[in-house]
Amino acid sequence: MNEAPTHILLVEDDDEVRRLVRGLIEKEGYRVTAAPDARAMDAALAMGAPDLVILDVMLPGEDGLSICRRLRLSLSIPILMLTARSDEIDRVLGLEMGADDYLVKPFGPRELVARIRALLRRAVEPARSRPDAGNKIGFDGFEIDFDTRVVTTPQAEVLLLTSAEFDLLTCFVKRPRRVLSRETILDFVHGRNADPFDRSVDMLVSRLRRKLDAVDGGAGLITTIRNGGYLFTAKDVSSR
Repeated sequence: MNEAPTHILLVEDDDEVRRLVRGLIEKEGYRVTAAPDARAMDAALAMGAPDLVILDVMLPGEDGLSICRRLRLSLSIPILMLTARSDEIDRVLGLEMGADDYLVKPFGPRELVARIRALLRRAVEPARSRPDAGNKIGFDGFEIDFDTRVVTTPQAEVLLLTSAEFDLLTCFVKRPRRVLSRETILDFVHGRNADPFDRSVDMLVSRLRRKLDAVDGGAGLITTIRNGGYLFTAKDVSSR
């Protein structure tokens, strides 16, 4: 039996852009559901979660930033945000709301496809395929299962993380009590030699830190080192 094609949900209100992007993605073998606004998107989601969401920022009614924040309450699938504005504040807000990547219009077809492939690869690639990864790792009562990409808290509850947040936590637990530069983190999490958006790492670390701090026993695990980067302070890190 043939495997079902990867499903991408495209939320874009511009008819021409939606048609062009949909055609481009379908040409690459993906199944695409297109929605012009939040209401149509919600109807599509009711039929089942996609593998990735491409989300325009400027939408009628509920905008893309609000949608992104709402999706992150229940979904950990990759979100790629599109915008016609290149202002830093827009990108900061998008990353803060939970987007995994950001692409500014106009963009080239090859760049869009490359971003999609990278996000999907990060979402499904078992961390154990990396040379330095074990099957499971525990730290201070938490446990990471690399086969299922699930993080369990000391209270035996699942910690909902996006694919980028999971990869960031993996980067930290593989290098505990070492100061990691932003460049090191970018290379591990994104795995591509693109010009990094300066604050993307900071936003990602901030999101992961908030989720860990909200768990009993998880506060203070990530420390900011001025002019150095970040330090993962867990003391009890071991393979399982």
